[in-house]
Amino acid sequence: MQSPSHAPPWVLATGDLDSVRALELALGVSPTFARLLCNRGQAEVGGATRFLNPRIADLRRPDGDHEMSGFSVAVARLVRALTEGETVGLFGDYDVDGVTSAALLMRTLRRAGGRVVARVAEREHGYGLSPETVRQLAGEGARVLVTCDCGTSDHDAIRAAHGLGVDVIVVDHHQVPDLSAGVPPWLALINPHQPGCRFPFKGLASVGVAFYLAAALRTALVKAGRPAPDPREELDLVAIGTICDLAPLTDENRILVHAGLARLRSAPRAGLVALAREAGLDLSTLRAPDVGMRIGPRLNAPGRLGSAQLALDLLTVEDPAQASKLAGEIEAVNSRRRDITHEVNEAAREQARSTNLRDGVVVAGEGWSHGVVGIVAARLVEEFGKPAIVIAFDGQGPDAIGRGSARTIPGVNLYAALAQAAVHLQRFGGHAQAAGLTLTRAALPAFTDAFCTAVAASREAGPSGTTLSLDAELPLGAIDLPLAEELERLQPCGVGNPEPCLVSRPLVVERTRVVGGEHLQVTLRDGGILRDGIAFRFARRDPGAGARVQAAYVPEIDTWRGTRRLRLRLRDLRPAEGS
Repeated sequence: MQSPSHAPPWVLATGDLDSVRALELALGVSPTFARLLCNRGQAEVGGATRFLNPRIADLRRPDGDHEMSGFSVAVARLVRALTEGETVGLFGDYDVDGVTSAALLMRTLRRAGGRVVARVAEREHGYGLSPETVRQLAGEGARVLVTCDCGTSDHDAIRAAHGLGVDVIVVDHHQVPDLSAGVPPWLALINPHQPGCRFPFKGLASVGVAFYLAAALRTALVKAGRPAPDPREELDLVAIGTICDLAPLTDENRILVHAGLARLRSAPRAGLVALAREAGLDLSTLRAPDVGMRIGPRLNAPGRLGSAQLALDLLTVEDPAQASKLAGEIEAVNSRRRDITHEVNEAAREQARSTNLRDGVVVAGEGWSHGVVGIVAARLVEEFGKPAIVIAFDGQGPDAIGRGSARTIPGVNLYAALAQAAVHLQRFGGHAQAAGLTLTRAALPAFTDAFCTAVAASREAGPSGTTLSLDAELPLGAIDLPLAEELERLQPCGVGNPEPCLVSRPLVVERTRVVGGEHLQVTLRDGGILRDGIAFRFARRDPGAGARVQAAYVPEIDTWRGTRRLRLRLRDLRPAEGS
């Protein structure tokens, strides 16, 4: 059985037995489920009850003691624009968070009677708002410009807008750069990370910030006697953007995503119905992982290979026939994206293996698609267990410009590491888990040294590294459909609220089969008990029939043509101890 070059250590949680028993009795749940709640910090009955029953009514309001900076100014300016018939420009980043944020505000403003012109970033022009885009939107009559998932670091563009008499409202969630040299002339910055913002939850994705803005705008419009669209009708967009941006699914995000998934299942918009049909996805049983693995990549694909306008059009279209046409185009783009990703991933892996791996992985190449470097960086992190940066250069000379994406491991803050190496960069932005950067070919060696030094220092300052957290060890016979159904109550799962991961050992591999070229179907046996599982991207690690193994897995419900059955989604598969 071939092991990966980086095998994260398994860490089995140790719960307090008294707390587990108390939850079991108070909530009427199984001992396993009570233990999983305690593992997630929900050992108190009241807190666990709220955790299991997320309600929109429990969202904290962004006013008073929880005021979100910039809200009052932004809302007043948008009400004035709607009242006076001014054109509002929207500009969204090219990823799912940016596109869903733009779609949410576009639909909100138009349903409130506003005139809106919307643009999304194009990958070839780089991340963020540019002065050229500002001039284009101003030329189309925009007197107010709202950025979506960008703008916090785009100071030249904001100054250009100010010079043209355009008021800029920044809706963003990325880290705020040092403003000691002067604050850009934006009308309002709405970003929970800015100094002085009293909103207690800092984990909102930009689409969550946009939702709060839409809710505040509704309140103001009701007072003004104007059409006031209900932002709850856009919660599906909030769920998609939050999940795909890997925002923590805790606190406000857990509530928003829970409600958004419910809307996706019960009242999906035309574009998402069509996209789900292309993906072979049943929306009525949709879960957070389905969004992250099947909807998100498709919505991301147009922005990765060109313009995200196609994704924005899909999320705002109302005609089913047009939605089907757009979804078909997106599916074709996504198929091309998969092929390109495979090519770049293989080249990046080979380059990483052939270099002396340090505290971080930095690889670069000419001709690599800018749009897939983030996916490849995430896969390098998974394989090597180190922060990874993948850079696509436009040429070979020392002045060639490279644009890259960075992903990280727990305990290493990417934004802080890039800030320490910023002298070698033309620009960078992002947050602790993911970031983008631009640099010249000549600066690459010095940047690599500085970045790896920053990562090493971060690791020395505290524990870091990827581990596989296990909730409980159970015999395979204890894993059945009723348990999988009970574990569904932990959803939505993701960053900050991990999926339940269990371990069983020792087991025997009954049979295996490679599917889709890189995935492994496995049947595991524990005495007379058999369980089927799927291990994504495990084809190279096929242990073969008869092997003695230990398995870490997520029990889940696989629904096919109305039939529900238990399936194990394997997170790791290793030789049994003593094998």
